[in-house]
This record gives sequence, C-alpha cells and structure tokens, in this order.
Amino acid sequence: MVDAGHRSRARPSAHHGSRLGKVLAVVAVLLLMVVVLVDWLALLDLGPLDLYQISLAPEAFVELIRGWGAWGVAGSLGLMVLHSFVPFPAECLAIANGMVFGLLWGTLITWSGAMLGAWLAFALARSLGRPFVSRMVHERHWDRIDTWSGTHGWSALLAARLVPVIAFNLINYAAGMMNVSWWTFTWTTALGILPLTVLMVLLGERMTEMPAWAWLLFVVAAAVLWLLLRRFHRPMPDASTNLRPGNGPTEL
Repeated sequence: MVDAGHRSRARPSAHHGSRLGKVLAVVAVLLLMVVVLVDWLALLDLGPLDLYQISLAPEAFVELIRGWGAWGVAGSLGLMVLHSFVPFPAECLAIANGMVFGLLWGTLITWSGAMLGAWLAFALARSLGRPFVSRMVHERHWDRIDTWSGTHGWSALLAARLVPVIAFNLINYAAGMMNVSWWTFTWTTALGILPLTVLMVLLGERMTEMPAWAWLLFVVAAAVLWLLLRRFHRPMPDASTNLRPGNGPTEL
C-alpha cells in the first residue's frame, strides 16, 4: 500500500520533470533564434559574412564590432553566444571588447555573452540529451568528458572553469547531461570564468600602452602555464564512463 502510494506520488514528479525539460528546450531554441536574428540584423550593412573567412585576430574583431555601429554591443554578445557552438578563440573577442568598450563594459559584455551561451548549451544538452551533444562534440573528445564527469562535485566544476584544461564548450555539454542543478552550473560558471575574462579584457584595454617586451613575456608565461597544466593534468583513477550509453548520470 505504501509502495503504491509512493509510486503515485513519484509519477507527478517525473511528469513535472519531463514538462520542465520541454519548456527549457523551447526557451533555449527561442534564445538561439533571437541571437541569430540579432547577428543577422547586425550584418545587413556588411553583406554576407562567413566567420571562417575573416581574420580571428583581436584587431579583426575590433573592426567588425566598430563596423556594426549601434549594433556593436548586441553583435559582440551574439558572437560570445555563438562561441558555445562554433569553435573560435573567444579570448581574441574578449581582448577586442576591451579595446572597444574598456575594462568595465568590455568585461560585462564578454561575461554576459559567455553566460548566455553556457546556459543555452546546458539547456539543449539537458533537454535533448546525447543525440544532440554527439552532433556538437567530436567523438575524440568523449574520453575527456567521461574522465571529467568522474570527478567530485561542484569543486571539480569550479576548478574546470578556473583552470580551463577542458574546453569551455565541452563542460557546458557534459554538465547538461549530468545531474548538475541549474544553480550549481550557474554560480560555478559565473565565478569560474570571471578571472580570465577580466584579464583578457584588461589586456585589450591596455594593448596600446604595453611595450613589446611585456607582450612577449605574457605570451611566453601563458604558453608555459598551458603546457604545465596539460603535462600535470591526470585522469582520476576512479573515473567512469558516465556519459556512455547505458550509464547513469554522475551526481554533483
């Protein structure tokens, strides 16, 4: 009798979760449509534009954003959202935002766009599951996602944001397929991406003021740090293939 009552109470909860997932999927698709529309309107005066046919240097993004005029903020936000689905160096866009908008507004625009893109990717992965993610992520990246998914709790999610050994986009998709709450995903992402965002925007703002030797030192230091992180990053010994077919989600 108790079991029957328990099952009857569980059904509405599951039904509610299913409805919530569908609502999130609709919201995510609508948000993506808005981003596409904004970028399309911003590009009307520039003619057809293929992201892969333009230079991805910060100066090219600066020219692009300034060419949009009043649409510059919306265009930059749209590009940051697009970065969650199309691979290009968002650091260069962050530097460009610093050059165009300054430290405060450049940071706010870059951070806001990154958060919108992260939410959208998370919502789509959460609602549509592995079939969607498998279309967005190359098969060679699944082992890295599986390894990361075997780490422990919110601290692993925050660490992955602060020390970006695993790509920003991969974490969005992986978190969406695991039992990560929206709140945990939001605050770890918001806090974790902030330091690098501020640094890149600050570099853009000070680009014309920094001497050549300072830039060379920064590039060398960044390269050494990246190599060290790659060298000493080791898979967790108890990592499981939680995202493979037939395995349940990892709880965070």
